[in-house]
Amino acid sequence: MLQGPYSSLDRDRLLIRLPFKSFAVGTVLLPVTGFIACIFISLWYHYEDATYTHCKVSNYLPSISSAISGVPERYIWRGCIGLHSAPRYLVAFAYFSFYRSRFANRLRELLLSGLALLCSLAENTGLVMLTYVSSTETYSVHKYGFITFIGSSLVHMLTTCWLWYVIKRHYVNPEEVTSYRWKLRLFLFNISCFVIAAYFFRRHNKYCEAGIYSLFAAFEYLVVFSNMAFHMTAFWDFGSKEVTVATPPEDKRY
Repeated sequence: MLQGPYSSLDRDRLLIRLPFKSFAVGTVLLPVTGFIACIFISLWYHYEDATYTHCKVSNYLPSISSAISGVPERYIWRGCIGLHSAPRYLVAFAYFSFYRSRFANRLRELLLSGLALLCSLAENTGLVMLTYVSSTETYSVHKYGFITFIGSSLVHMLTTCWLWYVIKRHYVNPEEVTSYRWKLRLFLFNISCFVIAAYFFRRHNKYCEAGIYSLFAAFEYLVVFSNMAFHMTAFWDFGSKEVTVATPPEDKRY
């Protein structure tokens, strides 16, 4: 539950109280560290398998799907995403509540807030799906999980940038202006990297040139890192809030 620093929950029995900034950093560090670990382990221990493609040409970097499919890489990645996904669902609803309070009398922005919520939930669900069903187990499920993740991620970022553009026009909070600017930069960077990655992927499949798949993998990494950084902007959006877990006092229980 997100609360301000002087919430009525102070009167309840607190189990956990964590500044949202620490919560945001910890949530994003889980996939970052897990992803980097999987890349290095796959390159060190499973280089030939991780960089192999149907073209049978020289490549130097594994795709994300290859990097998280081996052992122990898949278990490291699954553990990190399992711990990461639950807070992501919480933050999705926290944003929806935030937008509802800001856009109470603006129907278009309220509808976009609902779309942002649905896309955020779909993005996180797609991430969980592609994580727990690797490409070497059931490729079709992994593929649809990846498509869901990428598609909903792009729509979510676009919708979020528009909502924060409206907020920036009507409010002068410096942190909200900073948040909007970084959201916009990261969205433009993300979609640029996605387009370039798609180009190299298509080129690799069509011409089977040496090293091209490695360029695809590098830009795929940048898509993932910029997505993580985009979600990290919650650092500014809820910086004064706290994440609390509390039990009600005896007289409030039923």
